Amino acid sequence: MAANEEFTGNPKRQLEKLFDVSLKLTVPNEPGVAPLVAASQPGKFGDYQCNNAMGLWSIIKGKGTQFKGPPAVGQALMKSLPTSEMVESCSVAGPGFINVVLSAKWMAKSIENMLIDGIDTWAPTLPVKRAVVDFSSPNIAKEMHVGHLRSTIIGDTLARMLEYSKVEVLRRNHVGDWGTQFGMLIEYLFEKFPDTDSVTETAIGDLQAFYKESKSKFDLDPVFKEKAQQAVVRLQGGDPIYRKAWAKICEISRTEFSKVYQRLRVELEEKGESFYNPYIANVIEELNSKGLVEESEGARVIFLEGFNIPLIVVKSDGGFNYASTDLTALWYRLNEEKAEWIIYVTDVGQQQHFNMFFKAARKAGWLPDSDKTYPRVDHVGFGLVLGEDNKRFRTRSSEVVRLVDLLDEAKTRSKTALIERGKDKEWTPEELDQTAEAVGYGAVKYADLKNNRTTNYIFSFDQMLSDKGNTAVYLLYAHARISSIIAKSGKDIDELKKTGKLALDHAEERALGLHLLRFAETVEEACSNLLPSVLCEYLYDLSDRYTTFYSNCQVIGSPEETSRLLLCEATAVVMRKCFHLLGITPVYKI
Repeated sequence: MAANEEFTGNPKRQLEKLFDVSLKLTVPNEPGVAPLVAASQPGKFGDYQCNNAMGLWSIIKGKGTQFKGPPAVGQALMKSLPTSEMVESCSVAGPGFINVVLSAKWMAKSIENMLIDGIDTWAPTLPVKRAVVDFSSPNIAKEMHVGHLRSTIIGDTLARMLEYSKVEVLRRNHVGDWGTQFGMLIEYLFEKFPDTDSVTETAIGDLQAFYKESKSKFDLDPVFKEKAQQAVVRLQGGDPIYRKAWAKICEISRTEFSKVYQRLRVELEEKGESFYNPYIANVIEELNSKGLVEESEGARVIFLEGFNIPLIVVKSDGGFNYASTDLTALWYRLNEEKAEWIIYVTDVGQQQHFNMFFKAARKAGWLPDSDKTYPRVDHVGFGLVLGEDNKRFRTRSSEVVRLVDLLDEAKTRSKTALIERGKDKEWTPEELDQTAEAVGYGAVKYADLKNNRTTNYIFSFDQMLSDKGNTAVYLLYAHARISSIIAKSGKDIDELKKTGKLALDHAEERALGLHLLRFAETVEEACSNLLPSVLCEYLYDLSDRYTTFYSNCQVIGSPEETSRLLLCEATAVVMRKCFHLLGITPVYKI
């Protein structure tokens, strides 16, 4: 194995390779057994553990084996393990668990290599080449509110982690740009602006208010309602005047959305519901030709085992619905975009809809029966954002909280805290503004991502902007402190990377080094389970480990200064990559 390959920063994967050889030598007649390697808990014997012995024993015990039980299997696996410079020692404990202690020298060399070759050499490799992440997806003519925050932030982080893991990600904004609401919006636009060509964003003003006014008129005025219903038919029939008005409304909405995405530094490519319209009829026909579509109460539906209601794919009035569009989008993503993994990020309330149309796709033979085999689909559900009263997060007047207002508030509060600490005297106005934005927006993102996404979470500016505990503020400050330690040393860190040597002789140096080396497996776990909170937990623990190291190991002015500065830099590099994956901008001074 080439030296640089030997040192890629994924000890778990490397040990799996070694134990794979050992398994083949120990039980050559059981080729299907995969190595089970896991990181050991702190304070346990060893850094990693191989847990194959008990499971293997249950497979081979009735087959006339020479082994007398799991401990003997463990001993044999340990003896067959190929020698490797990464392994310091091994021992067998209890019912055959093999504890592995990594070589501190190998660990140090792996970290040195990362500092020279870059953290991208530590990127995990996933079993897919191309994925779709469908996230954010607001409705046209409605403002983005706090409910869109979670989908946008979680989706962006999943996309970033997959991209880091060398997957080509199609970031899809499946906006609600089609449907019956456009009838009333277009008719109201014609009434207010007979010359639709000259309509501008400023003329319409607040699109949210425009939507409410048109809805109110639709509900109260039967003549307007009739016109609006006719407008839907004309729009769907391709009438150029109606198409043009529809495009205008979409364009104004899109401009508003893009302002929010720019602030959050989120990139998306829009392929809204309307994009899939030309394909729907053929997709329904394909499902029909497979005998899946049946008539029921005038509608065309797919009956699915395990659900007491059918999946309606054509309404009784002949119109299409969410299921028709979603099935068509899935067909398109599998057949036209050739995606191997399609991930949908929406609230948990839509779980049943996804379960039903995924099941229909399996029934059609589009997807394998196993939900862990590729091509694969996953619904990444998330809970509600609650106010401090434990109810849905709303404004005092019971309105949904606009996302732009929420971001403004976060930045303002962050700036106020910096001014209270006298930073307006030390920094330029640009530095103050940029730091306030990085900390404010970072706080909002991290407060969301650190929770297990399936649970509801309470939105509290006071908690998320606190510089104590598991918050972005605490973590960004920790990174800035490391940067200032390196700066204070007066050493050229890039020069040190080339000439300096790193050693992990002190227990706390070693503990920090081990945690750094677990970065790749953590990103892999967060991707595989679609849980950004796993990465947040890792980052918080890293900051904690660094604090313990710094409290016990003098850096500047010690005989180990060079080595410890390199360890500081490695910590900062890994922290910055964590921030990048979470969509947070690092700060270098506080």
